Amino acid sequence: MTLFDWLAAQEYPAEDSNLLSDRTVFVKKGGARLLKAGGQWLFDNEIDRITGPGEGQDERAAGESCPEAGDIVQVKDFDGYHLGIGFYNPRSKIRIRMLSRYEKSSITPAFLRRRLQEAWNYRKAVTDTSSCRLVFGEADFLPGLTIDKFEDILVVESLALGTDRLKLLILKELVEILAADGITVRGIFERSDAKVRELEGLPRTKGFIGPEFDPLVPITENGIRYIVDVKEGQKTGFFLDQKENRAAVARLVRRLSSGEVRVLDCFTHTGSFGLNAAAAGASSVLSVDASEPAIEQARENAVRNALQDRVRYQAADVFELLPQLEKAGERYDLVILDPPAFTKSRSATKNAVKGYREINLRGMRLVKNGGFLATCSCSHFMTEDLFAKTLQEAARGARRRLRQVEFRTQGPDHPILWGDDESYYLKFYIFQVIEEL
Repeated sequence: MTLFDWLAAQEYPAEDSNLLSDRTVFVKKGGARLLKAGGQWLFDNEIDRITGPGEGQDERAAGESCPEAGDIVQVKDFDGYHLGIGFYNPRSKIRIRMLSRYEKSSITPAFLRRRLQEAWNYRKAVTDTSSCRLVFGEADFLPGLTIDKFEDILVVESLALGTDRLKLLILKELVEILAADGITVRGIFERSDAKVRELEGLPRTKGFIGPEFDPLVPITENGIRYIVDVKEGQKTGFFLDQKENRAAVARLVRRLSSGEVRVLDCFTHTGSFGLNAAAAGASSVLSVDASEPAIEQARENAVRNALQDRVRYQAADVFELLPQLEKAGERYDLVILDPPAFTKSRSATKNAVKGYREINLRGMRLVKNGGFLATCSCSHFMTEDLFAKTLQEAARGARRRLRQVEFRTQGPDHPILWGDDESYYLKFYIFQVIEEL
């Protein structure tokens, strides 16, 4: 049975059924400031009362008037002004995740199809869609939902209860939308195994949706061939958000490649930045990651691109390795730092700053005078201003001056929705590094 047939055989709400409940949530006076500024969330401490098909009550005493977890409710300000429609979850501090601001929206299968069609039309306009993020949660007005496309395979991550209840319907609609453009989806794998699901009252889950397939999926990005392990790889298997930043590094190396170009690629994961540098003409690349399985996958990717003679791989803790390389007198024309998020909460930001400062100070000291540093942060809580300040402090500690070449963010298939700060997370710089003489 094909995936298309399997999805068609499942049960779904009727095409004209309105999924909006008859419950209305009222916000406290002075509440919902982030929501009113363009955010997509309403928090538990901002709710005043809930009305059912009758009187309004305090949320904790609402009884039968209280919506069920995952219900779609109307949201109104304390004075009755319409604020939007969203998923309700009494188990989460994020009590409501917004779906629409339009008062007369009917939340039907056709509504969800329009959302998905708009997301797909946007990707076709702004990026190469052979492999890309098709749905980016709140930034596509489908809260808590991520769907990545790796050639003819989809990988879905569902982190919100309301969206999770509609997951199969959403996937069916998306597969049909792609089919209308001549794209046949061969399989779907779910990677809803993040711990954050437990905050929504959801179990962590991972596995095939529909017919099984080989989870090692070949893709090509920027002319580089990779194998993406959608089952065991990090997150959904491959970091698509750095696609254009990898291309920027390749352009830089191409301009430098009139002579010998040595590159140090740190936190390489499956080798993507280092492979882009090698393909662009770097004479030697040292790619480092703490994960042995990631290093093995990176080696295989190098062989797939006939770059194994230019790229050397080392499984090591980058924080421990960089001082060793400095002590040994190693210097590089380009150092690439693509670390994991050092913080996933506001409370841990102080320690994250120390980590970013240390890793960048060490990286700068390994750059030849006049060479280049590509560095980034993928933490939402490491804001653009804080990251810039941290890099400046690292430069002072390393006795280096930074000349900015480029500042970039995540690729356009991971859109930044203005007003929704959570959608902006990736900050990427390329600097020329100059010694203070």
